[in-house]
Amino acid sequence: MIPVAEFKQFTEQQPAFKVLKPWWDVLAEYLTVAMLMIGVFGCTLQVTQDKIICLPSHEPRENLSEAPCQQLLPRGVSEPMGDLRELSGLKNNLDLQQYSFINQLCYETALHWYAKYFPYLVVIHTLIFMVCTSFWFKFPGTSSKIEHFISILGKCFDSPWTTRALSEVSGENHKGPAATTAGRATVTVTTTAGPGKAGEGEKEKVLAEPEKVVTEPPAVTLLDKKEGEQAKALFEKVKKFRVHVEEGDILYTMYIRQTVLKVCKFLAILVYNLVYVGKISFLVACRVETSEVTGYASFCCNHTKAHLFSKLAFCYISFVCVYGITCLYTLYWLFHRPLKEYSFRSVREETGMGDIPDVKNDFAFMLHLIDQYDSLYSKRFAVFLSEVSESRLKQLNLNHEWTAEKLRQKLQRNARGRLELALCMLPGLPDTVFELSEVEALRLEAIGDITFPPGLSQLVHLQELSLLHSPARLPFSSQIFLRDRLKVIRIKCEELREVPLWVFGLRGLEELHLEGLFPPEVARAATLESLRELKQLKVLSLRSNASKVPASVTDVAGHLQRLSLHNDGARLVALNSLKKLAALRELELVACGLERIPHAVFSLGALQELDLRDNHLRSIEEILSFQHCRKLLTLRLWHNQIAYVPEHVRKLRGLEQLYLSHNKLETLPTQLGMCSSLRLLDVSHNGLHSLPAELGLLQNLQHLALSYNALEFLPEELFFCRKLRTLLLGYNHLSQLAPQVGALRALSRLELKGNRLEALPEELGNCGGLKKSGLLVEDTLYDGLPAEVRDRMEAE
Repeated sequence: MIPVAEFKQFTEQQPAFKVLKPWWDVLAEYLTVAMLMIGVFGCTLQVTQDKIICLPSHEPRENLSEAPCQQLLPRGVSEPMGDLRELSGLKNNLDLQQYSFINQLCYETALHWYAKYFPYLVVIHTLIFMVCTSFWFKFPGTSSKIEHFISILGKCFDSPWTTRALSEVSGENHKGPAATTAGRATVTVTTTAGPGKAGEGEKEKVLAEPEKVVTEPPAVTLLDKKEGEQAKALFEKVKKFRVHVEEGDILYTMYIRQTVLKVCKFLAILVYNLVYVGKISFLVACRVETSEVTGYASFCCNHTKAHLFSKLAFCYISFVCVYGITCLYTLYWLFHRPLKEYSFRSVREETGMGDIPDVKNDFAFMLHLIDQYDSLYSKRFAVFLSEVSESRLKQLNLNHEWTAEKLRQKLQRNARGRLELALCMLPGLPDTVFELSEVEALRLEAIGDITFPPGLSQLVHLQELSLLHSPARLPFSSQIFLRDRLKVIRIKCEELREVPLWVFGLRGLEELHLEGLFPPEVARAATLESLRELKQLKVLSLRSNASKVPASVTDVAGHLQRLSLHNDGARLVALNSLKKLAALRELELVACGLERIPHAVFSLGALQELDLRDNHLRSIEEILSFQHCRKLLTLRLWHNQIAYVPEHVRKLRGLEQLYLSHNKLETLPTQLGMCSSLRLLDVSHNGLHSLPAELGLLQNLQHLALSYNALEFLPEELFFCRKLRTLLLGYNHLSQLAPQVGALRALSRLELKGNRLEALPEELGNCGGLKKSGLLVEDTLYDGLPAEVRDRMEAE
């Protein structure tokens, strides 16, 4: 007999997963075990015992119109006594092998398929039920999230910080348990004392004194170093896990799909079992042409297990009905309430932690399942979603948590390849920071009242410093140390007058990034006069509300290579001073309120990149003058109000990248096709109705963005751009895609969403570099592609 334990692997799960199994899943699991036992029992009988026993019929051939077994059924009138056979039975003259042959032949031909395969069908259906129930625990895309969630949940539940945080908040809300008890005792004494106010006052003082002893020290101070470190790590894990899980709803979707599949399976099983259960018959008539072998052609057979199988079938149908009811209830539970949203309102009211955020998507769905098991889990888990709780823990453990070893673990390479230590929102600056002599970049954000100690001189490799909303004081000795060592500094503050003066004395500085506003009562460029001392400055980034370019910028014109002015919409005037920046290679004038391209830009012979994003440009007739900027490779005119592109654009033969998105273009000039070096063209988010055929002349074009326009068709010449790798056509009015798209063999990303397409050309299969992940299109259109095309796109 096959032991049921052999099927354990189909439903085997980690014991910790039980917290994500509501009562209906538990009931369904027991039902599947019962159904599996029925199937295994039936299969065992089917294999180990005779399946069918047949005897030949002695009726004459002229009477074979009656079923061979009909004479065995009860009759109303008995046959004449003279026709009785001997009590010893009829002589059939058949040997054992002939009987075995007849039994097998009649079993295969005469017995109904449902009666033959009933136990096997039960086993197969039950295994499918078992797989559907546990599939989301096994599927890689969901099991990893579940395992991670269960791991974090258990640690949060058992963490000492959870209990201490809840006790601390509860103590603050109620002014301590002892205070509450004492207050109640005082009221009791006052009520029962009767007259005599002096006696009442003395008793109240006696009972109030222990209150001070009980509340000192607070319970949270009992958290030791190890427990504090573990709680801090949990906060970080919960943050990362929340960001990761809230991005999608794969768990919720998978659970719905497997439940729907179980319901469909249940309905199918129920229907065909009710239809065919009557086919399990004790007597089976069998007619086979075996006269030449056995001498008989008609047999009466006995299905030995028919009675048992019929009872097992009705029992199985009963279990399936109960199983189906649980599945239907699961669907009701899934759809009658928003399971993709989870509110901690009751927890916030109970604990007093008002900053616990609500969660969504898969995070919310798992918490709803947890509540079906025990709502205490979500309550204790919520402690690690509270920023108030986290800040208290950080404040408590700052002195013994930020060891030099732990700070070294936070070291990582930044975008410039420097070894950087980033600290954010700490109550202070740990002294152990200055023990990390290997640090090359230090980033401090939202850390108040920083005073660099003399130990700063230990950071002998420090080259980059970022102070983001972190005012800092630097002693004179440390200024001398940083003067020639520091290469990059970033300052972000509310007003530029808050920039420390010692910044302008760093004569070895190569990059200066300032962000802040000029106060209206102070001259706009007054605080930047000391830039003249920065003789090695190559990069200057200024984000402010300046009305003109600071005069000190021209003082570093001889060596400045990159200038970025972000004005947040304030109009920038008096740009003639830019002509002096002869060595400038990159210029960004973002949100400066410009209505025309500044003429001073055309004098920058070394300019390679120009970015005029978020301005008020309406006309770019001056684009002809860019021919004097012979080294210009990238021109960004996006996020403006440009209505047309002049035909002078043909003069920019060396231009490689042109950004014209988020404008008001309705047409493109045919001369754009003469920009033979163009590799990237972005004209998305405009009002284009058509494209010039001359775009097909751009043989070096690799990226073409046409999304969010009003294009109704594409010129066939466009597909002559054989080097195209990215073609974005989403959200237009395209009704068809020409088969010539198959000529774009290098295409790896194609966006077609939001159009009026009815089908996709099968020639997409010729785009060898195009995979399913790179094809952005509606699912119905993708499913309409030939199977071989879809298989090739989905292949690794």
